[in-house]
Parts: sequence; structure tokens; C-alpha cells
Amino acid sequence: MAISTDELAKATTLTRAGRLMEATRSILAALGARPAAMDVKRDPQPHDWRDVDEAPVAAAFEEPSVRDAPAEVQLPLLPAPAKARTLDSSFTLSNFRFDNNTYRYRLFLPARAEGEPPLPVIVMLHGCKQNSEDFALGTSMNALAERDQVIVVYPEQLRKANSMGCWNWFEPGHQQRGAGEAAMIAALVSDVAKRHGGDPSRIYVAGLSAGGAMAANLGSLYPDVFAAVGIHSGLPAGAADSVTSAFGAMRRGVGHERPQGAVPTIVFHGSNDKTVAARNGDVIASGQLAAWSASGIALVASEQSIDGARTATRTTWADAQGSPKLELWRVDGGPHAWSGGDSTGSFTDPQGPSASEAMLKFFLQHRGAAPSGLQ
Repeated sequence: MAISTDELAKATTLTRAGRLMEATRSILAALGARPAAMDVKRDPQPHDWRDVDEAPVAAAFEEPSVRDAPAEVQLPLLPAPAKARTLDSSFTLSNFRFDNNTYRYRLFLPARAEGEPPLPVIVMLHGCKQNSEDFALGTSMNALAERDQVIVVYPEQLRKANSMGCWNWFEPGHQQRGAGEAAMIAALVSDVAKRHGGDPSRIYVAGLSAGGAMAANLGSLYPDVFAAVGIHSGLPAGAADSVTSAFGAMRRGVGHERPQGAVPTIVFHGSNDKTVAARNGDVIASGQLAAWSASGIALVASEQSIDGARTATRTTWADAQGSPKLELWRVDGGPHAWSGGDSTGSFTDPQGPSASEAMLKFFLQHRGAAPSGLQ
């Protein structure tokens, strides 16, 4: 029995629509076959398939041609890759327990994405009659740290330890490794670096006045912790061993610095400083020159005049590779104040070149060996 044109067209339409089972049944029905599932009597006589035109039937079972395929295949959408979570910048007040005392400190963390490499860390030590918040305002270091991705720690002196809020840089108990305020500051910054993603090979310390003198002590006692030191209007390490000798060193300047190890150092001092004699800055520089020479590293000096509301002379001593190991900034007419500081903080000199900019630039050129542990 031949399949009529209408029946073949119907089967073809069902096939193209993907309804193959219905197309098969349509063809079988046209040929007189009955599906096995139908409750009817089977024809005892087999059908004579020789009457079937095989070509149209075969065509009905062919796969649809490419031109019959949908113009566009819609694939399931894959989820977008997860973005790294960004941590906002913060400036917080915290406590640090050390040697039965609880010290306050402020911590600035710049905005960054989780999983980024460890960041440099700077310890900023305030002067007398200041606290951590005041010093942060006056130096504007947080804004620079946000720009350059740096963590900043501002330890705060205990008033019970010094009623004026001065770091006790002149007392022998704070001039030895593993004891006193120097040990506390070294332990604090190491703890902050560990807990907040700081790079232990890029830890620096800077301070003003009594803070500058304490920074000098820290550079001398912990060269394995601090990769570079900044001293503003301060004194050399070991410049005094009592209150009386401290006042003498501040007013007249020390004759020479006790032998020190070589550590990259940047010094700022105003020529009109009435509190700490400017001579102290020169002594710090000469002591470091002697230390670098003793270590076998020859330094070459260069000098530059810095113009501005207050002119300054910057003398840089660099090694054979051009890496600066020592900088001395003499600020003409500069008072006992942070050069280039913000007037919202105390003891600042907005007219001077920016000590914060200069120190940060100097620091970030230096990397030390990560300390294996503090003792």
C-alpha cells in the first residue's frame, strides 16, 4: 500500500517538529499497521511491504537538515566570577597589653581588596603634650598612607608614665632591647603587622621631639624590626641618661652620638628650634655616616635647595647603586614643629616642606629582613 501525499506531508511536519513518535504512528497507520499497545485484533495476514514507496518513508525518518535547526541555541547562563571583597579604610582606637600596662594606640588601615600582598607599616610617635589623634591630624600621614597603601600605627604614651605625655627616651630602662617603652613599641607594631596584613620586612618608625628621640632608640635597638627611621626635631640615641642630662642635650645639643649600627635614616630639623638644638640633627647624621663607613659601605653626598615658604637644604648620602641611606633636611627658620604639617594639629609648621611626604618616600625605598622574633 502506498502512502498518500497528504499522509506523507503530515508525517514530515511531525518529524520536523520533533514529534517522532507521532510521525511513526502516522506512517504505520497509513500503512495499515496497528501499534502493539492498541487493544485490537492483529491482522493475521502480514502486510505486503513491496507496495511501499521506500524513498518517501526513509525521508520521513531523516534527521532535520541544518537549515531547519533553530537560528540560535540558548545556553544556560554561567554565574559571573566572584569579585574580591573590598575593605574600607578605617581609623580606630585600640588597646595593647604589655608588661602589665595597657597602652592606647590608633590604627589607620587603607582601603584595599582582600588577598592583596602585605602592606608597609609606619609607626608614628607623638611628642610631649600630644596624643595619637593630635599627631595623626598634624602630620596628615593618613591621607598619604591611603594614597600609597600603607598601614600607620600611632602608639600613645601613658600619662602615669610621664605627666607631659613624653616618651621616656632618656631613661636607661627604655634604652635597652627587650625592656621598657622601646620593647612595647616594637612588640606592638609586630603584632599589628601580623594581624592586619603588614609586611614584616617593610616596617618603619618616625617621631617628633621626644618621639623622634625614641625613634632613634628604636632604630638602634631593633634594626631587625625597623627597615628605616625618621627623626624630626629629635636627639641621637643615648643622648641622655637622666632628666637633667636630657634638658642639657636638648638645649645645647650633644657633642657626639654613641656608636650605632647603620640603619637608613632621614632627619628633619628647623634652624629656629628653641626646644631641641638643631645641632642634634647634625650629630645624628654624622653618627650614621660613621656607622655606614664602619660597615664598609661608602656613601656619596649630594645637596639640593628646596624652595617654598620656607627654604630648606636637603643633603642626601647614597651608596654606589644610588640608594639613599641618609637624608638630612635643614629647614631655614623652622620652629620646633612638624614641617609641612596641618594646623589642625599641635606643633606643626604648615610653611615648611612636607616632612610626611619626604619620610614616606624615603621609607618605601628600603626593605629589611623580616625579624625571626623579638627578645
